[in-house]
Amino acid sequence: MSISRETESPPTGSLTYDDYARIPDDGNRHEIIHGTHYMNPAPIPYHQALSRHIQFQLYSALELSGLGQVINAPIDVQFSERDVVQPDVVVVLKDNSIITRTKINGVPDLMVEILSPSTSNNDLGLKMHLYEDNGVPEYWIVDPDEKVIQEYTLVDGAYQKPQTCADAITFGGAPDVRVDLTRVW
Repeated sequence: MSISRETESPPTGSLTYDDYARIPDDGNRHEIIHGTHYMNPAPIPYHQALSRHIQFQLYSALELSGLGQVINAPIDVQFSERDVVQPDVVVVLKDNSIITRTKINGVPDLMVEILSPSTSNNDLGLKMHLYEDNGVPEYWIVDPDEKVIQEYTLVDGAYQKPQTCADAITFGGAPDVRVDLTRVW
């Protein structure tokens, strides 16, 4: 997984959250990044199983102990009027008051994306930079083929070189929260 910030700016469009909200529900995943529309087909069953296994462990550790909420896709995370994404798993700690009745409006404490052929370029580039620029403190990229998670943590406004986790990963927002990756794959 190579990550590099391209020298040119990402495409910029004029779409807003209101435009996004008018996209018909067609079973695909729609996002608007920098005002540009992106669409991906629904995830495959294996992708969903990995998401469920990660979500279950985070739910058990965070929600059952009252530390926060764990929300799986599809959920709208709106950073700005022109940036709305649907990550695979989102963690919002209890002191982070960004969950509204209809969406997450602000910066979650953890965003998780599971790579697939149709999403990996955006997950490793465009979305990673969007999360970094908006101050998402922790970003996990799940690689189903390699059976690892790359853990990116924000330090001084930039993601540090990722830590590769193959057996377990600890959530920095709640250091006692650990995901056993042998129970994910």
